[in-house]
Amino acid sequence: MKPRRLCRSIGISFLLLVLPAIPLNAANPADGQAVLKRMESAYEAVKDYRVLVRVVFAGENAGRQTEEFIYTFKKPGQVRIDFQAPQSGTIIVFPDEEGKVLVRPWGWRFLDLHLAPDSLLLTDPSGQRVDQTDLGLLIRNMGRSMDGGRQGPLEIVEEGAFVRIRVLAENHFREGKVTRYQFTIDKNTSFPAEIEEWTPDGVFERRITFQNLAINTGVPDSFFRLNDD
Repeated sequence: MKPRRLCRSIGISFLLLVLPAIPLNAANPADGQAVLKRMESAYEAVKDYRVLVRVVFAGENAGRQTEEFIYTFKKPGQVRIDFQAPQSGTIIVFPDEEGKVLVRPWGWRFLDLHLAPDSLLLTDPSGQRVDQTDLGLLIRNMGRSMDGGRQGPLEIVEEGAFVRIRVLAENHFREGKVTRYQFTIDKNTSFPAEIEEWTPDGVFERRITFQNLAINTGVPDSFFRLNDD
């Protein structure tokens, strides 16, 4: 396995949206600000969360690749990622005792790696680092996409059980790049269901889906210390 594959889709950009089931005006930017305020308010109540993440991203020769993992976060900044596919058993924790990223390939302790968050071995096509994956940062980036970083009209629409936010904006992690985003929120749970990214010309880049989100379950600090095993 290539080392850079260990964290290809850590970027896993996790979005917490809490919205009332009311009609939204697709042409009114003020609605976007109302959505943002609800996101910020909801995040204030979050102490920890765990979610199953599935990432589909563009591969070589117009193909697509898929990764699946369980992402666990505890405020103010503890992250653990347990891969299920394709690197089954691989665990990533941030920060370790030295403030670095601990990577344990396939769960084998004797292979532990301690890397800086910006290490080339953790290169992700999205440009996102392990220390940039929490909901708080995502919410701030979402606000930027709807405001100063926006490159086109903001669209907020309701489609059945979902609210979809569509916008062309500066990329959250790659300076000088513009990305077409779609954020999908399940109105029944008021949490994210899916994020999609395309180039401005409509070329697919990646899709992130969130399942089985659990909030404030009391995750202990020891869960983020693999050397305590």
